[in-house]
Amino acid sequence: MAAEKQFENKIKAFLDMLPNTWYFKYWAGPYSKAGIPDIIACINGKFVGIEVKAPKGRASELQKRTIRLIKKSKGTAYILYPKDFENFKKDMNELIRR
Repeated sequence: MAAEKQFENKIKAFLDMLPNTWYFKYWAGPYSKAGIPDIIACINGKFVGIEVKAPKGRASELQKRTIRLIKKSKGTAYILYPKDFENFKKDMNELIRR
């Protein structure tokens, strides 16, 4: 299994354990909007977009722009690498407490 898919499965397993959490995996197709994060979630009433990257993956300029726009709209958004997973988990647990 590819590194990004393995990491994505790890993220989804973590999200499955959180209370008050709903998410879906966004599948891009020929008629879909480009740059949408891989995982769209609602965690304790807060919008969260997660662009999943393998350790050596790189976000496109469009993906970076989408993450900035989500944050500008008061949502939470990540370009998430495995090295940042522990901090991400802390952030999501904090969202649950709010």
